[in-house]
Amino acid sequence: MKNIVILNKENRNSTRINFKDNVPYISYRALADIKWLKNGFSTRLGGVSEGVLSTMNLGFGRNDLPENVVKNHEIIANAIGFNPENIVASKQTHTTNVKIVSKKDCGKGIYRERDYDDVDGMITNEKGIVLATYFADCVPLYMVDTKNKAIGLSHSGWRGTVGKIGKVTLDLMKETYGTNPKDVIACIGPSICRDCYEVSEDVATEFEAAFKGREKDILINKGNGKYQLDLWECNYIIFKECGVYEENIHMPDICTCHNMEMMFSHRATQGRRGNLAAFLSIDK
Repeated sequence: MKNIVILNKENRNSTRINFKDNVPYISYRALADIKWLKNGFSTRLGGVSEGVLSTMNLGFGRNDLPENVVKNHEIIANAIGFNPENIVASKQTHTTNVKIVSKKDCGKGIYRERDYDDVDGMITNEKGIVLATYFADCVPLYMVDTKNKAIGLSHSGWRGTVGKIGKVTLDLMKETYGTNPKDVIACIGPSICRDCYEVSEDVATEFEAAFKGREKDILINKGNGKYQLDLWECNYIIFKECGVYEENIHMPDICTCHNMEMMFSHRATQGRRGNLAAFLSIDK
């Protein structure tokens, strides 16, 4: 395996690459210190899929054999250390809809049909449930309430970010579990970095409206109707405005587009790719 390109060198201890049975996965050090928690983010390596989907494709919508996708979930589950039958898979449509998940949802999206739609975020406080969201440049958001032992996991593409799904998720955790953002550890997962993420003026205009006063922090105007957009900084701003302590917000140091040999990237491959996945579970 080639060395992965690490960005944000000052935060280079943010993530670590783990191996089990030659299957690599990424985890956050800040979350690994929580004894009752399991967290992980897949790479494109270690699975059974072939071609442009090789090898750890975790997306059923990528024209892969369904049995390959199920097997890949079982392989990555064994590597991270959870039961694949306890996975609850999101049904992402780039909304800011967040679902409260319970034990009755286990297996949905992998072994059973989902009876829900338009779900880009999930929360739970039940032990053993494995939340799973799917990516190929968009931003994973991990949220852990260390006081009330509750978790949230959300998919934040540009639409989810401009709609502030991180805030929506934390608000629902507060309403449902009494979560105080001051007790939350928030991690922004591997995803596309600003240097790789060019957007059009109409998208930039939406972000200027949503992040008034912070435009210079999140956008670089290239002068040709194109902008470089920093989704990492946007989600950092969202978490901080929600009241999460700065020291408890952990930034990514891995860009999916910079690392297409190890990660799936929609931008780098012009859509010819599989899906990565983020996993979060209350283990004990």
